[in-house]
Amino acid sequence: MTAAGGLWRNWARTEAVRPQRVERPATPEAVQRAVQAAARKGMRIKPVGAGHSFTGIAVAPGVQLDLEDLTGIVDVDLERGRVTLAAGTHLHQLPRLLGPHGLALENMGDIDRQTIAGATSTGTHGTGGSFGGLATQVVGVTLVTGEGELLRIDETQNADLLPAARLGLGALGVIVDVTLQCVPAYLLQAVERPEPLQETLDSYLSRSAEEDHFEFYWFPHTETALTKTNTRLPLTAERAPLSRMGRWVDDELLANGVYRGVCAVGTVAPAIIPPFSRLAQRMTGNRDFTDHAPSVYVTNRGVRFREMEYALPREAVPGALAEVKALIERRGWRISFPIEVRSAAADDNWLSTAYRRESGYIAVHRYFRENHREYFHAVEEILVAHEGRPHWGKLHTRDADDFRSLYPRFDDFVAVRDRLDPERRFENAYLRRVLGA
Repeated sequence: MTAAGGLWRNWARTEAVRPQRVERPATPEAVQRAVQAAARKGMRIKPVGAGHSFTGIAVAPGVQLDLEDLTGIVDVDLERGRVTLAAGTHLHQLPRLLGPHGLALENMGDIDRQTIAGATSTGTHGTGGSFGGLATQVVGVTLVTGEGELLRIDETQNADLLPAARLGLGALGVIVDVTLQCVPAYLLQAVERPEPLQETLDSYLSRSAEEDHFEFYWFPHTETALTKTNTRLPLTAERAPLSRMGRWVDDELLANGVYRGVCAVGTVAPAIIPPFSRLAQRMTGNRDFTDHAPSVYVTNRGVRFREMEYALPREAVPGALAEVKALIERRGWRISFPIEVRSAAADDNWLSTAYRRESGYIAVHRYFRENHREYFHAVEEILVAHEGRPHWGKLHTRDADDFRSLYPRFDDFVAVRDRLDPERRFENAYLRRVLGA
């Protein structure tokens, strides 16, 4: 279906565009026709998922492909535990789709609003020192190239392209389906505790390596970290989920309702932020429960924010965070959002932030009505000095010259792009900046 382009905004309200035309294909063949039609008219064309990237990676000034109708299971291979999903399938749909087959994702992030194609293409990850990002679970993709051809990439077909296509930034083609290597469904025991910040930093490397899934949040203006340790258990283990009321109080009333109000007031009265942060770290982050993995991984984020996240060599994380803490204190900033620290295993995807490097992640946030630029820029300087690689879907200022030195296979990726999209049919301003003209 074709429609005139209305105003499109991403979730964070950092990007907006009015496409010349919007296409809503419901089949791979319809995607092909849309790409071919754009090529005949000399127009650029971009798919859009949930719009959850903070960068302009999905901005489509020409033809916008809305893949909302390209959704659901395409194929299930129970013997190998593999599921092929249409590109527009949202992560929050996966428990319902995979559950009847007794399968689950090996790891997830804490937000599930994204589409599977968007999440893998931008390097979305969760936490766990022995687990890779979402793209490491991809064993095959089908995409439409810049010339409108349907191309299958997996271990047996065009296998040399798989390290590029798993995490392709939307630069190689329009993904129409993704095949994931799943695992048997499992439970997670979640232990959330407030702990002294310095002790948490001192133990970060060992806990990231030894625990299944470890992360922590630090509220600036406090000396406390809110730690989250998730341990994998078989489905036969006893469930002990949070009560519906308890979850609502913690995750909706406090984490979204009250917190949204404090962030709003803090924009005009920053002095309230430090005492509120000290109160928040006393009121939250102290619970123990066991439930199905997706419901433990995911947290509802109702407060709109902007985010920058960098992957560092894991051993650099404690020192880098200490530098960020000193920076905030020195500048006298009032930061209402916590800083999040996670980890991921090294992988072989060419543009993965964890490419051949055991990685730790530092993510900084600001309420969307606050000016984030000065804070993010100063923190970015610290993280860059530690050989940081920015998350492709989150705010940063790096460009192709920077990435050429950060990613050993950068030029190989660009060569694949030259092969699959020689006319730069899928290019936009963001991709020109990060991949080069």
